[in-house]
Amino acid sequence: MMRSRYAAYSLRLADYVLATWHESTRPASLDWENDPPQKWIGLDIRRHAQTGEATAEVEFIARCRVGGRAHRLHETSRFVCEAGRWYYVDGDVDAPAA
Repeated sequence: MMRSRYAAYSLRLADYVLATWHESTRPASLDWENDPPQKWIGLDIRRHAQTGEATAEVEFIARCRVGGRAHRLHETSRFVCEAGRWYYVDGDVDAPAA
């Protein structure tokens, strides 16, 4: 699930990102038209763990370039499985080091 969502972000497939987002936390839309173009350049899954019968966490670092500058997103995401499908619920983002 994590890798497919990363690929959807890199390809700007908003419909897929929203379809894999749990309805309890899913935004109505993604306003990507106003965002500067991002070139996603890597995903490093640091840790994944089953946290319950139908819940899991994934810690990852995703790297991208925006306007030639490198950025990284370090997040621990929470997922829930319903009817055999995994959905992103929410996540805790680590602030970048100063």
